Amino acid sequence: MTAYANLSGEFNPTVPTRVIFGKGKTASLGSEVASLGGKRALVLSGRTVAEQTDAVRRTQESLGGSVVGAYSGLTQRAPLSTAVEAANLAVSLEADTLVGVGGSTISDAARMIAVLMAEGISTVGELRERGHREDGMLLPDLDGKPLPLQVSIPTTLSAGEFNMGGGNVLDDGEGHKIRVGHPRLYADLIVLDPDVTAGTPDWLWLSTGVKALDHCIERLYCRGNQPAIDAPVLSAAEMLFDALPRSRQSNGDGEARLQCLVAAWMSMMGAPNFAVGLSHAIGHIVGVKYSVGHGYTSCVTQPYVMEYNRPASAGKQALLARVAGHDTSGMSDEAAAELAARAVDEFILGLGMPHRLRELEIPEEDLPDIADLVLTDRGCRSNAIPVTEREQVMEVLRRAF
Repeated sequence: MTAYANLSGEFNPTVPTRVIFGKGKTASLGSEVASLGGKRALVLSGRTVAEQTDAVRRTQESLGGSVVGAYSGLTQRAPLSTAVEAANLAVSLEADTLVGVGGSTISDAARMIAVLMAEGISTVGELRERGHREDGMLLPDLDGKPLPLQVSIPTTLSAGEFNMGGGNVLDDGEGHKIRVGHPRLYADLIVLDPDVTAGTPDWLWLSTGVKALDHCIERLYCRGNQPAIDAPVLSAAEMLFDALPRSRQSNGDGEARLQCLVAAWMSMMGAPNFAVGLSHAIGHIVGVKYSVGHGYTSCVTQPYVMEYNRPASAGKQALLARVAGHDTSGMSDEAAAELAARAVDEFILGLGMPHRLRELEIPEEDLPDIADLVLTDRGCRSNAIPVTEREQVMEVLRRAF
């Protein structure tokens, strides 16, 4: 079986994040936080979630008397000034728990906010100075320093709440992210409740579902892949192919939405024992440079990256064709892999999502500059075919355009 030839590697146990899932699970939030030792909770979100859905209200009601405040200024990718403002508010309120409600922006920012609180960073200037060292990575000294509890309640399928060991915010003045890395940065509690996702618009829900599928695909065949990860990500992909089209808000199918939330979780199983590849690398650059959500970037990159990676990953991609519902009996790995890429592309089109870079209004003349920036992303190094030259990236960008 070519998908499992030359097995070699290591697997490190993951951190003790508690995950609870099911319809109405947010109602138990107060007792769950209390059992972890949390007494003073600050709720973090973006404005849209706070003002156009009842997710924040549900969360505050569930927390009861432990809520000390709410901050809803974390807009897309969390500009660093908002993270500093939220951290200063948390310190002034003596919060010992950060409860994030929203997508990856919120969970990524919450881990940075926790570090700002622990390190006493209280101004944009301090954060920018610290973050410009070590290639944009803030490396905190957290030994012996208390960190607030981290609780995540996702309203999208981007699954950033399952990232471990880091967080980030956007330096909107410089046009790049400031990242933070430390093994103590992970969610203590994640609540997967389809009721809280009511109000998430379909374009966001469906596109982040494709991002979850992107996680599955890249973790299936990127360098450093682990056999312990294959089973959950393939199951997650199968669930997404089936449940995501049924989970549109207009369908009112809470069970399908819960299945998608669980699939997004499974797409991240084994963190941090995996890497991502070229699809994520392109998405990181395009997302920041053009203010495009990472759900949309996955829609316009993944089928073409799969095609590019086929020579080095046909056996693994063939597995994906099967969970997409295709009979690959008698097919070569290459033929089944081609079928898998076509299935992903048709799936994206069937959801009504964009599937070309030009649909995101990205100018064709910008592609060489995008390619140069993509080469700086770590996903290039862990791609199934290591990417070290501009022309390699351009080959994919031209196909995707």
